[in-house]
Amino acid sequence: MTRPGLVLTDIEGTTTAIAFVHATLFPFAADALDEFLTLHGQSPEVAAVLANVPAPAAQTLRRWLEADAKVTPLKALQGIIWRQGYADGRLRGHLWPDVAPALRAWHAAGVGLAVYSSGSEEAQRLLFGFSTAGDLAPLFRGFFDTRMGGKRETASYTAIADFLGLPITDILFLSDVAEELDAAGEAGMATCQLVRAEDGTQPSGRHPVAHDFRDVARLHALPTPA
Repeated sequence: MTRPGLVLTDIEGTTTAIAFVHATLFPFAADALDEFLTLHGQSPEVAAVLANVPAPAAQTLRRWLEADAKVTPLKALQGIIWRQGYADGRLRGHLWPDVAPALRAWHAAGVGLAVYSSGSEEAQRLLFGFSTAGDLAPLFRGFFDTRMGGKRETASYTAIADFLGLPITDILFLSDVAEELDAAGEAGMATCQLVRAEDGTQPSGRHPVAHDFRDVARLHALPTPA
């Protein structure tokens, strides 16, 4: 296989344990929500997010949190809340041990890197910027969230390729979710499903399978980190 010009990666279940998102990040935001809205609800940044939340805002946000709704205002607000947690050291972005060495090796070899996740762009930057492996945010050309469209919609992947100014066939998309990979593949991207035993992911049978980023490197002619 020809080496991709850019690797576009999901986060949850791909670079990062699902448990970190659901057992650490989500509860952190939920526990802080009420006090955060009281203290910061009138700030221009937060008010702009709340303008897109049906009233009563606090109840709507709680309902979205309980449903893990993939809605842009909730994801934006979570990112703002997590910002303080990362800044004061209460949060550190989890990455599987194979991820950072691979990302650094690919970047050093001239392969572009980008992220596409349901979490907000800011949440993505924070996770990689305050990761357990150090600040990896500068390695990435772009961070894309649901403002590009849903992750199971083919048009979202076309929009990302257009934004990056790359032929869509030059991009490899990594995710643990088969339906996301289906949409990316239909758009013309190469695909690879991350099947990490720790997260209980099952192969779909529709995409090449990698158990870690070392496997991704071997399957797609990318530099293999030591």
